[in-house]
Amino acid sequence: MRSSILVCGALALTVSATVAQTPNPPAQSGPNNPAVNTTGRNNSDQPVSGSNSFTEGQAKSRIEGNGYSNVSGLEKDKNGVWRGKAVKDGKSVDISLDFQGNVIAR
Repeated sequence: MRSSILVCGALALTVSATVAQTPNPPAQSGPNNPAVNTTGRNNSDQPVSGSNSFTEGQAKSRIEGNGYSNVSGLEKDKNGVWRGKAVKDGKSVDISLDFQGNVIAR
């Protein structure tokens, strides 16, 4: 009886040591953001490059929905970011819209 208790104890220690040595999963290479930002707030202060599925009309509507007017000259760049000009609070700004829906003015 005593030897079976010792064997069980040794086995438990072996299993615990093996589990403790299992490596942690690797860190993610980027943020875990959704494909489209639906919060109404930017999740980045710079346009995020990526495959953009917004049409020109959708990009313009999204920018206007963020309080900009006179949106013009929208073109999608090689990074998938829509870029153009717009007006907000009477000031003309360069505007961009990334694939996540972040609207960023410069």
